[in-house]
Amino acid sequence: MAFPNQESESSNSLRKNGRGKIEIKRIENTTNRQVTFCKRRNGLLKKAYELSVLCDAEVALIVFSSRGRLYEYANNR
Repeated sequence: MAFPNQESESSNSLRKNGRGKIEIKRIENTTNRQVTFCKRRNGLLKKAYELSVLCDAEVALIVFSSRGRLYEYANNR
């Protein structure tokens, strides 16, 4: 029979702490930068939508890409 402390210690040592941290700095490769921008832009727009729904808040978001293209979100209440 194992003691409770022994079980938690062994399970804690096997547990991962989620995703690894990335260094926040400019991405030098143009293609990689554009792909990352697209993914993060979509995530940011989704978060803005979720915030407006969950909190019944008026949310507006404006993002300009490095090429000067405008992306926007505004909830309609």
